[in-house]
Amino acid sequence: MTSISQIAKHLLRPFILTVICFLIFNFSAALHKLKLTIQGIAYLIFCKDKSWPKQSDPKIFFQNIKDQNSNVVKKTIIFVRHGESTWNDTFNKGHRSLGIFVLGFLPGLIKACIYEFYLVLAGKIDSWFYDSPLSLLGLEQVQSLASFMKQSPNRLFTKNRDPAEKLILEILRKDPSAPDSILVSSSLRRAISTMAASFQDRLLKNPNESIVVLPCLQEISRNPDTLSITPPKTNVTPSWIEAAYPDVDFKAIFATQVDMNLHFGNKPIDTNGYKRMKEFCTFAFNSIDEEFIIVGGHSIWFRSFFKEFLPRDSNHVSKKKKVVNCGAVSFSLCKIYDDNGGTDRFMVDEDSIRVVYGGFQ
Repeated sequence: MTSISQIAKHLLRPFILTVICFLIFNFSAALHKLKLTIQGIAYLIFCKDKSWPKQSDPKIFFQNIKDQNSNVVKKTIIFVRHGESTWNDTFNKGHRSLGIFVLGFLPGLIKACIYEFYLVLAGKIDSWFYDSPLSLLGLEQVQSLASFMKQSPNRLFTKNRDPAEKLILEILRKDPSAPDSILVSSSLRRAISTMAASFQDRLLKNPNESIVVLPCLQEISRNPDTLSITPPKTNVTPSWIEAAYPDVDFKAIFATQVDMNLHFGNKPIDTNGYKRMKEFCTFAFNSIDEEFIIVGGHSIWFRSFFKEFLPRDSNHVSKKKKVVNCGAVSFSLCKIYDDNGGTDRFMVDEDSIRVVYGGFQ
C-alpha cells in the first residue's frame, strides 16, 4: 500500500511545476510582489518611521490664538479614519473578545496566507498583507458612516446641540449652503476606499470632484500594510473584496474621481512620521484654497498628529486613544509665521476638537 508520504512526494513535483507556470505566465505581477516583499523586509529592518527629534511645544508660538487681530491663520480639518482592513482582521483583536481572537488567530493567519498565495498565482496586483484593503467588516463600517451622512442635518442636530456640528455635517455632505471643502486621502487603499464609499453620494452629485491622494498621509509604521501597492501615478485597483461588493462601484470612482497626480510611490525609507505631518500642514495652507479639508487617513498618523500639534500640557483623549474605524473628528489647525525661527508653526486648537461621528477608543 502506498504511504501518504509517497503520495505527497509524487504530487509535489507537478504542484511545483504548476506554480512555476503560473508565476511565469503572470511574471509582471509576481515581480511586483517580489519587489514589495523586498521593500517590506527593508522597512521592517531599517525604517524609523515612528522616531523623530523632540519638537518644541507649539503653545509657545500661539500666545494670542483667540485674538482676532493676531497673525494666526486657521483651517478646519476633518479626520476620517478608514474602516477595518484585512491586516486588522488578522492581527488586531478589534471588536472581538481576547479569547475569540486568540482561538481564531492561527486559522485566520492560515486563511490570509492562502489568499495571498492565490493572489500571486492569479497575477493580481492585490494583497491581504501589503497595503491591506478593507475587510468585509470594514465595508460595513464605511456604509454606516455613509448612512450617517445621508441624514438631514436639521433633523439630526436639535437646538440643544452645538451648531458647529451641524455645519460640519453639511460640509461633509457638500450641501449647497455649505462652504467649499476638499476631499484628500492617504495613498493606501483602505483610506481611499473609505473615502470613495463614504462620500459616494457626494461624488455622484459632483462628478467633477475628485479625492486628492497625498502621500504625506501614508500611515506611520514599519509594517507591510503601510506600504502602497499602487505604482506611482497609477489608478487604484479595487481589491478582490471590493470588486465583489455590490453597493459601491469602486472601479468607476477610482478611474474618474481619484486624483493620483501627487502619488509618486511609497514613503522614503529614511523619512519619519513627523516630516510627513509637517508636510501636510504646509500643503494644507499653501496649496489648498478651501478652508475645510476632509482627510481620509489612519489611526497612528492621526494620534501622532494630535500628540505633536496639541500643547504639551493638553490631556485631550486624542493624544492617547485612536479614532475608531470610520470615526470622524474635526478641529481647527492654526498657523503662524515664526520670525525667530524663520518658519511656519502649527498648532491644533484644543477647544475646537469635536467628534462628528464615532469617537475615540
